[in-house]
Amino acid sequence: MKQLCEVQNGHVSNNGHAAATTEQQQSQLPQQVQLQNQQLQQPQKQLLPLNGSPNKNGLHLSLINNGMNGLNGLNGASNGTDCSNCKQCKNGHENCTFHHDLELDHKPPTREALLPDMARSYRLLLGGLGENPDRQGLLKTPERAAKAMLFFTKGYDQSLEDVLNGAVFDEDHDEMVVVKDIEMFSMCEHHLVPFYGKVSIGYLPCNKILGLSKLARIVEIFSRRLQVQERLTKQIAVAVTQAVQPAGVAVVVEGVHMCMVMRGVQKINSKTVTSTMLGVFRDDPKTREEFLNLVNSK
Repeated sequence: MKQLCEVQNGHVSNNGHAAATTEQQQSQLPQQVQLQNQQLQQPQKQLLPLNGSPNKNGLHLSLINNGMNGLNGLNGASNGTDCSNCKQCKNGHENCTFHHDLELDHKPPTREALLPDMARSYRLLLGGLGENPDRQGLLKTPERAAKAMLFFTKGYDQSLEDVLNGAVFDEDHDEMVVVKDIEMFSMCEHHLVPFYGKVSIGYLPCNKILGLSKLARIVEIFSRRLQVQERLTKQIAVAVTQAVQPAGVAVVVEGVHMCMVMRGVQKINSKTVTSTMLGVFRDDPKTREEFLNLVNSK
């Protein structure tokens, strides 16, 4: 018993190495503690993402450890709130009229319902400029500016089906149809200043023709929105394709941008020309050349 106690206390042993053994055990103790900590941390790492990837809204299950509800984390909500107001969760939000899609799942509030909020915003803007919104000349300016902006962007309330109104006719005609120099007014989405110009449209019918005025109305749908000229050009071409399924569509837009004229580089004589060629206008150089010659002729 005495020898056993002495061995346990590290004093003596049968082989004389008890003290050395105890020192080795003490030196290994930090490594064992570190290993145990790593093992305890492994289950927490496995809880972070399922399948090693974030969920659909980029939130990991680790949010549970931060006091957030797991169900809300999966649905994209935070702090236990309902995600009914989350833009990512709204059904059809990606096809909203304000995102320039032709097929609309839902529409924004009526234009008249937007006026009060827009007028208040313009009033704040006038005050931010250092003006007095209550002086006589500016007293009704917020309301007038709101109405003007709604008119400039009235294309958000229009769809291709409404504009065509059945004006698609069966006709045995397969030669090029061109309507050129359609006047266009739009708003630059980068600076909210106007750009304007002319649009020329050509298409090769496949037994269906479109009422000529409808080409100008298609231009109105997409130009009366916050735009960039490149997107505007393509949207017009795609809309004509959807309307009459022609063999090809060509659109050329020539625009003057006030964001380049009244500000920035202030180049008053600059013009921007964009084009979209679909179908045979893209594939056949002769057809494309014929269209361009007709557009550029006086």
